[in-house]
Amino acid sequence: MEREIVIHVEELTKQFGNFTAVDHISFDVVKGEVFGFLGANGAGKTTAMRMLCGLSRPTSGTGTVAGYDITRQYEAIKKNIGYMSQKFSLYEDLKVWENIRLYAGIYGMKDTEIARKTDELLERLNFARERNTMVKSLPLGWKQKLAFSVSIFHDPAIVFLDEPTGGVDPYTRRQFWEMIYEAADRGITVFVTTHYMDEAEYCDRVSIMVDGRIDALGTPRELKERFCARSMEEVFQGLARKASRAD
Repeated sequence: MEREIVIHVEELTKQFGNFTAVDHISFDVVKGEVFGFLGANGAGKTTAMRMLCGLSRPTSGTGTVAGYDITRQYEAIKKNIGYMSQKFSLYEDLKVWENIRLYAGIYGMKDTEIARKTDELLERLNFARERNTMVKSLPLGWKQKLAFSVSIFHDPAIVFLDEPTGGVDPYTRRQFWEMIYEAADRGITVFVTTHYMDEAEYCDRVSIMVDGRIDALGTPRELKERFCARSMEEVFQGLARKASRAD
């Protein structure tokens, strides 16, 4: 049985004056997939992600995210996705539970549901004792796990993760990826950018952007076979050498 397509992009393009940041890219992502979106600095992946999240309008091309048109229904897209940036996205001067309540309220969840799910989340993360802790007092790894959990608290169709494990230790990164797999098992599609090529190996499929275009798309195994590489690092480096632009 064919899996449901939750992201569909066709000839998506973004220009800034004479500069083409995203150059006619096309791809699909299916429900529950962990999709790696890679590219060197300046490749255009952040610009593309902003369009998919409803934060930037495309110059041309079409696309849908969670069934909503990225050119017209961007407010609906924002309500049906989760997002976690590479910079810590929670409020440092609020308590753990206050952050959860704030973001849940933004997504329109009811107070009774917020209270129930907050208790469940804190127990699952072993954060119950940290309920009233100021977020700025938490270790970085704990902050990242909390930020991810908050980003999917409202059970979005898709969660966009922009360099989510930057700066955390290898053990915490492994824990974080276990949380990603758990979310995917629940049917949440995970769209992730990363600079760690070992993490690219954990994705169901990977796309690699070079100079605004998608130069490679497939499973890690397919890409390694296609480019006669032993690792995704080799695949990435081989393609990145072709780039003619940078930030």
